[in-house]
Amino acid sequence: MRPWDYSLSANPHSTEVWERSYPCGYSTLEYGYPRNDRLALAGPDQVRAARERLGLDDGRTVVLYAPTHRDDQPGFEPLLDLDELAVALGPSYQVLVRAHYFYAGGPVSTVDVRDVSEYPCVEDLLLAADVLVTDYSSVMFDYAVLDRPIVVYAPDWDTYVRTRGVTFDLLAAPPGVVVTAPADLADAFRTGTVWDSPATKARNDFRARFCALDDGGAAERVVRTVFAAALRR
Repeated sequence: MRPWDYSLSANPHSTEVWERSYPCGYSTLEYGYPRNDRLALAGPDQVRAARERLGLDDGRTVVLYAPTHRDDQPGFEPLLDLDELAVALGPSYQVLVRAHYFYAGGPVSTVDVRDVSEYPCVEDLLLAADVLVTDYSSVMFDYAVLDRPIVVYAPDWDTYVRTRGVTFDLLAAPPGVVVTAPADLADAFRTGTVWDSPATKARNDFRARFCALDDGGAAERVVRTVFAAALRR
């Protein structure tokens, strides 16, 4: 008995990985992710509303740090000093941090850093953020739909590859700037590398590979296919 009828995929890479990892008798729907329709269709009003719900100052650049889970961490342990980063960036920036949902919670909010780990809607956080800083989290694929800067902070890439495994070389094909040290992370903002032409090209290439189907119509495509199949039964 097959465990499911459909496998929903956002891009050809995911389709290939899922079909290799789960060789069952399902049909693949390479349609994009319905959850990202909201991101794909969002305009300035939706962004403004998300920032208002979070109580964010429109005059500050919002940086969301959202790292992934690590098997060797029983609790959330950021691989950089977030307060130090916030101080280095200065008062024109607001740093938010969201721990992976596997953990009970994130760090306690401080004067310079706000913990949004318990905020119930991650899409609000993505809409509100001007820049995403992450490591190997799948949130980068969702955030890339917004076509905003992404920084990959990867101080433990070799360890992560060895212990968890990956499906492609992120450092060779990143969605933006890649840094491996806290000082380099702050410098990427201070020097403007986060927004420069190489970072933009890397993001465009990443979006073309992984986000082309996240165009705001994924939910409709899924509903039309699945409900039509159900009606034929």
